[in-house]
Amino acid sequence: QVQLVESGGGLVQAGCSLRLSCAASGGLFINYDMGWFRQVPGKECELGTDIGRIGSSTYYVDSVEGRFTVSRNNAKNTLYLQMNSLKPEDTAVYYCSARRVYSSGAHYTTPGEYEYWGQGTQVTVSS
Repeated sequence: QVQLVESGGGLVQAGCSLRLSCAASGGLFINYDMGWFRQVPGKECELGTDIGRIGSSTYYVDSVEGRFTVSRNNAKNTLYLQMNSLKPEDTAVYYCSARRVYSSGAHYTTPGEYEYWGQGTQVTVSS
């Protein structure tokens, strides 16, 4: 059973930056593809970014590409999301997620493809 704990959320002004972290435990971190999702109340949970097990393969949705950077440190069992040039529409609860994988190269873009989830961290961007 994998446990995920996000941290780093907060309230920032538009144009500023935040870095989220997700600490993983309970499994061999390198065996998991990791994702960052976000959700606004009343709306569906949407993928922000996905990163492969060794960190060399990443995927971003159009709305965050060029502003967000996902990375992972497998030695520290930690996933990161660097968010720059934040916009009010980035306001959401951000969740990290994990999926056990047995090969590299694929990306997983829907919530149902992930097995484990953190509790979420709130990011609020004021205009």
